[in-house]
Formats: sequence, structure tokens, C-alpha cells
Amino acid sequence: MPAQAATYDYDAALRACARGEQQALHGLYQQESRYLLGVALRIVRQRALAEDVLHDAFLNIWRRAGSFDATRGSGKGWIYVVVRHQALNVARARAHEVSADEDTVETLLHERQSHDTGEAYADQANLGKLHDCLGHLDDAKRNSILYAYVDGCSHSEIAQRLQAPLGTVKAWVKRGLAALRECMG
Repeated sequence: MPAQAATYDYDAALRACARGEQQALHGLYQQESRYLLGVALRIVRQRALAEDVLHDAFLNIWRRAGSFDATRGSGKGWIYVVVRHQALNVARARAHEVSADEDTVETLLHERQSHDTGEAYADQANLGKLHDCLGHLDDAKRNSILYAYVDGCSHSEIAQRLQAPLGTVKAWVKRGLAALRECMG
């Protein structure tokens, strides 16, 4: 760690940003941007997209600097959380995107229209079975799985929602999925 990083006062920089001092934001950017870009890049896996994430995250840091509370954590940690959340939001949004040409869309629409009634009943039966299997799980495992796969929450977000330790939440998801596989099998 460079000597300058050890003495940089992130908390003071965030307070200065909250007062509207642009130089403070520039200082934060100069101090951490290369490391924050690495965080974003590990999550979104595309350099151009990671650069966009970093830009948007610094806009959020500028706008929300007044909400930083030093009693709840360090300034450096806070800016890393802002970047991480921005990157995760972008990654989640991109996971839901589907690109297709006109021919592919036409084919999919045709297949959907020709989806016969027997398949629809089978799908409905599988959904009913899944509902029943979910009903057999204890609340913690069921809620963990629903938060993860329906709401798209990370393990950390689930831990916050359920007010449970992160390791416990990971175990609930793993064991819950194993129980679902066995039940559906």
C-alpha cells in the first residue's frame, strides 16, 4: 500500500463532497479509481462496462456523500460498497437482457403459439409440484431461495433481509436447493 493511501482521509473527503467541494471527489477518484475499476471489472467482466459503472458510481458518491455516516463504517469501505452495488445492479440488469434478431423472435413466437395443451398442463403440474416442495422447506430455507432466485438478491442482501449471518444464509440456500432437487426428482 502506498504511503499516501495510508494517510488519505476518506471520511474527510466524503464530508467535503457533501459540502459540494468538487476537488474532494477528484481526490477520491485519483486515490481509488484504479482499484474500484478492478472491483467493477470482476463483477461485470467487460472493461467498457466497468468504466461506465465506475462513472455512475462516482456520480452516486457525489450525490449521496451526505448520507455517509462515519459511525457505521469507514469512508473507504463506503465508496467500495457504492461501486460494488452499482456493478451488481448493472450485472443483474444485463442478465435479464436477451438480444435476438427478427428471425429468432418470429421463431420463438411461432413455437410459443404451437405450444400444445399437453405441455401446458405438464408445466402447470411442475409448478404445482415446485410449490408443494417449497412448502415442505422450513421458512429460513424457503425465504433464502425465494430471495435469491425470485428477487435476485445476493447472499449478503439475503443475510441483511433475514438478519442472519452470511455463512448461515449460504448453508440455507445450499441445503434448500438440495431438498428441492430431491423432492422434485
